[in-house]
Amino acid sequence: MAIRKFAMIGALALAGVSLFGLAAKAEDVTLTLWSLDKDVQPAPNLVKEFNALNNGIKIEYREIQFDDVVSEAMRAYSTGQAPDIIAVDNPEHAMFASHGTFLDLTDMIAKSSVIKKDNYFPGPLNSVTWDSKLFGVPKATNTIALYYNVDMFKAKGLDPDKPPHTWDQLVDAARKLNDPAKNVYGLAFSAKANEEGTFQFLPWAQMGGGGYDHINTAGAVKALETWKTILDEKLASPDTLTRGQWDSTGTFNSGNAAMVISGPWELERMSQEAKFNWRVTLMPVPKDGVEPSSAMGDFNWAIFASTKHPAEAFKALEYFASQDDKMFKNYGQLPARSDIAIPPTGNEKKDAALKVFLEQLKYAKPRGPHPQWPKISKAIQDAIQSALTGQATPQAALDQAAETIKGILGEG
Repeated sequence: MAIRKFAMIGALALAGVSLFGLAAKAEDVTLTLWSLDKDVQPAPNLVKEFNALNNGIKIEYREIQFDDVVSEAMRAYSTGQAPDIIAVDNPEHAMFASHGTFLDLTDMIAKSSVIKKDNYFPGPLNSVTWDSKLFGVPKATNTIALYYNVDMFKAKGLDPDKPPHTWDQLVDAARKLNDPAKNVYGLAFSAKANEEGTFQFLPWAQMGGGGYDHINTAGAVKALETWKTILDEKLASPDTLTRGQWDSTGTFNSGNAAMVISGPWELERMSQEAKFNWRVTLMPVPKDGVEPSSAMGDFNWAIFASTKHPAEAFKALEYFASQDDKMFKNYGQLPARSDIAIPPTGNEKKDAALKVFLEQLKYAKPRGPHPQWPKISKAIQDAIQSALTGQATPQAALDQAAETIKGILGEG
């Protein structure tokens, strides 16, 4: 009887262990990830692929709006509701890292066989670095250049083999291409009062000898005057002040703008939507002989310091990084790594455009990095809006921005 009793207890104990084991296995670690990526962009698709691995970690995805990334993230962190992983715009990374909001990944990256620090381009790597430590992993990189409609160039007597090279040539071409009767604007770009507006304007200021810490140089003022000329003469749509780059490029794709300033993330959509011949050329410069400049864009992956699952979250980042070689093929985004070659796509227009963007990347400059970047960028955005709506002259608007930024930098 005793033997049978102990046997039953043993069997129950084994069953309990077995059931516990099954229960533990069935309960995956659940991570949350926030990004602004839509369903045709990397984040939600990488999440789906990762979840399909059935490796005991599941990720719940939430799409957030571009304008809400910083405010939503900071609010969530301060209330203890931050996601485990977030994709954040590269110039804003320093703000989070400097406040201890993001997890220090330096040691994890040093031990990783997937994420290798030396494989990343300096610019993107610098954007995840704070106080000589790594607080994230570059997600991708990009820049902007000038797309133009070859068919419209020919129809207006412009040589498509000689696209605008200087600011004056750009304005002149926009005037010739502008066709209100056909609802065609000469140029489309974004001057929206958010980071997209700063992203598009800062390269112009840099080519004019300026920068975020000296935004009111004579050349930067000339840049904003050029933008104002384009808006005042209705060479670009009035909603340039309120729409982002995605919608601006949509105007070009639909045939309602002859040129657009946009990035390589649009190549796939353009290949599918644009029913005309198009090309890409480098950003126009103030005058011949001036080195071109462009913006360094895209987002970084980061893990919040409040995560309860740092090892699992880093495992997710390793998987995302392992797919960097598919970033351009699948999503039209350029990997932030120098060890990945992008093979030809077989699409002649797309491959020609890609060469231009890779050339433009040589001149791309980061925004910041600086812990107070959102405030710095806001000062620049306010100046753009003020000048383009006629509330102040470009000189006065940028002078005010320079004073505001000086105070932010502690130089006032």
